[in-house]
Amino acid sequence: MKELMKKTRERMDKSIEAVRNEFASIRTGRASAALLDGIMVECYGSRMPINQVATIGVPEARLIVVTPFDKSVIGNINKALLKSDLGLTPIVDSNLIRLPIPPLTEERRKNVVKTLHRIAEEGKVAVRNIRRDANDAIKKAQKNGDTSEDEAHHYLDEIQKLTDKHIEMIKELLKIKEKDVMEG
Repeated sequence: MKELMKKTRERMDKSIEAVRNEFASIRTGRASAALLDGIMVECYGSRMPINQVATIGVPEARLIVVTPFDKSVIGNINKALLKSDLGLTPIVDSNLIRLPIPPLTEERRKNVVKTLHRIAEEGKVAVRNIRRDANDAIKKAQKNGDTSEDEAHHYLDEIQKLTDKHIEMIKELLKIKEKDVMEG
């Protein structure tokens, strides 16, 4: 049972981390290197993450600078940025690419908030699915006589507390990110 609790906590923590990472990749009107995390660049005969072919810097609140390690891939990086769904227009200098981050329009802010709510809801569903799996395992253990009814009841309560805590964490992440978007 202790092992089940440990695994359940780890899986729920991973769900929180997944929500946090998805939130980080959403444009808020402020520059962040995390915005480029999902960008893959065609070079050297394969697809590579942008951070493996260039350094990414944020010298100002509304500017990302991408500096390729190898100047010959600057065109490939530019293509990858243009193809991405970030909606940003890269400006290519001789040896670097500037990505100005325009302020978000009110309509864009509302769409971003809707996306944030969807991501948060998916995170909550994932946590609830983990709870269901753990509860099923506890009930099965009780049915097989591996644990007493009192012990099973105790662990079901613990799983519920864990679930409530993780859902509360997702709500808090959403509140912070939503504020960031609306004020950004």
